[in-house]
Amino acid sequence: MITTLQPIFARHQGQAGSLLPILHDIQHELGYVPEEAVPLVAQELNLSRAEVHGVITYYSHFRRTPPGKHVVQVCCAEACQANGSEALAAHAAKRAQKGDVTIEPVYCLGLCSIGPNIQIDESELHAQVTQKKFDALMDELGDAK
Repeated sequence: MITTLQPIFARHQGQAGSLLPILHDIQHELGYVPEEAVPLVAQELNLSRAEVHGVITYYSHFRRTPPGKHVVQVCCAEACQANGSEALAAHAAKRAQKGDVTIEPVYCLGLCSIGPNIQIDESELHAQVTQKKFDALMDELGDAK
């Protein structure tokens, strides 16, 4: 673990307020922030483990377990809720149990007038997603049947 984190620590050495950038880099590198990274980050930044853990658990962006092969973010902001995102999120969570897909709630993907919206693997945005459209998108991925 330390060999993975050393380059990240080096990139942010001497940078004020480097906890969040370090955690983002760890998640980018590993896909999540593993529990064993917490004491190493704390030691590097002269923080307590509780402070590091608190930041990781406060921000919903940080994962504490490895994600599936694909990550699907479902918008849960008010505009998408008004268009059915709660039912879509429940459907997505049920469907994801059958495949290698991680479903994550997010609060605004920026397509508020044409929701509900999802984003697949931090790149593909899809608007006006119905349960049927969601199933078709998952079928295209081939991993969430």
